[in-house]
Amino acid sequence: MPGTVAAAATAMEPVEPQSLKKLSLKSLKRAFDLFSPIHGHYRPSDPASKQIRISYKLNAEYGSVKNLSSNQGQDQVSNDANAQRDKAPTSSALALPGKDDIKDLQKGGSENAIIPGPTMPPKALESGIPSRSVSGAVVSISGSFERYPSTSALMERIPSRWPRPTWHPPWKNYRVISGHLGWVRSIAFDPSNSWFCTGSADRTIKIWDVATGRLKLTLTGHIEQIRGLAVSQRHTYLFSAGDDKQVKCWDLEQNKVIRSYHGHLSGVYCLALHPTIDILLTGGRDSVCRVWDIRTKAMVCALSGHDNTVCSVFSRPTDPQVVTGSHDTTIKFWDLVAGKTMLTLTHHKKSVRSLALHPTEQTFVSGSADNIKKFSLPKGEFLHNMLSQQKSIVNSVAVNEDGILATAGDNGSLWFWDWKSGHCFQQAQAIVQPGSLDSEACIYALSYDVSGTRLVTCEADKTIKMWKEDEMATPEAYPLNFRPPKEFRRY
Repeated sequence: MPGTVAAAATAMEPVEPQSLKKLSLKSLKRAFDLFSPIHGHYRPSDPASKQIRISYKLNAEYGSVKNLSSNQGQDQVSNDANAQRDKAPTSSALALPGKDDIKDLQKGGSENAIIPGPTMPPKALESGIPSRSVSGAVVSISGSFERYPSTSALMERIPSRWPRPTWHPPWKNYRVISGHLGWVRSIAFDPSNSWFCTGSADRTIKIWDVATGRLKLTLTGHIEQIRGLAVSQRHTYLFSAGDDKQVKCWDLEQNKVIRSYHGHLSGVYCLALHPTIDILLTGGRDSVCRVWDIRTKAMVCALSGHDNTVCSVFSRPTDPQVVTGSHDTTIKFWDLVAGKTMLTLTHHKKSVRSLALHPTEQTFVSGSADNIKKFSLPKGEFLHNMLSQQKSIVNSVAVNEDGILATAGDNGSLWFWDWKSGHCFQQAQAIVQPGSLDSEACIYALSYDVSGTRLVTCEADKTIKMWKEDEMATPEAYPLNFRPPKEFRRY
């Protein structure tokens, strides 16, 4: 019994705890023994070997230029030149080579001989490699450039080829117009710039005064929401299209429908007027862009080739006279005489919901959920993407003569871009009206007036908002924060 008690007392004695550092080193040694390829033990880094590696790298990179100041002191350099160089260390004046140096070079001296350069700093080589110039001395290219590649510290910085944007004042909302009882889906301006009309999901077309924002007229006749509007520049006609498959021509002198164009098999999403010929272009959910004669109500031809809804169209006086964008992610150029496709652009990955032609340049822009892209006319060459990405579905785009591109998203975001460079200089957010849902902060359509100084947006909260530039803004208060992209993206 006494032996048992003594053994129990020995077992109950506390064990001395090991330190955390000792345990971590032991675990680290075990891991190195298991996973190290040489099955060696853990050893801390050696400062002497690290210093040897650094010195070797310095000699390999800068060995040819490290001792230039000592090699530069030659017998041919006069005392006056030495004094002048000490006073101005940044001066690039060097002495001319002597007779002995010329003889050595003619005999085929060492490749790394230092050739004194002119008083002016040398220009870059034709091959694009900049010449090395350190402390006013030029290193011979035959030796140093072949053995050691130039580092980033000695390379000349190539300026960006991207155009710098023009400063534009920010835009502000100065008027909110209420009057529609449904989503406002479309807008068109009068050529005289005295009024504009809007189409809504309440099946009405309302005409508003541009200066005061007051309601002038309400037109009823559609039985579904109105998705497209266009005002003729040569006639007193207003054209409308909607989800009821109908395309109507309104005479604004009589304020009634005088023609209807029947032929679409589903809702009509967009329409446009040709600038020189009396024809009307409409596109809809039947994947066809139809060409109508305004006078006779006859369909001239049907431009078929898209695989999904045609939701945007514009026309030009010269080829390509018709350009359409579709939900099948493509943009098509059409030959109006033959009624066939001239070109198909497949740059977008998602549906193309809007197109906008620049009023003065031979370019246009397309808006989609993936990006906003700019193309040239008439060949449809891709120019560039916009430098930022609007994280929303772009429902509508518009551009004025000053080169300000406005894009509207389905989350109420309104972005303003510089047309030349693609730089977004302002990001605005539409505010829903009291009593509306936050999900109704959607902009369906927008358009500049004829002068390009006013912007009108049509929104899902049943309102129409008018925007203009802030006249009090200055470049100092709103600086241009622009960073050019590192490379051109060709897709």
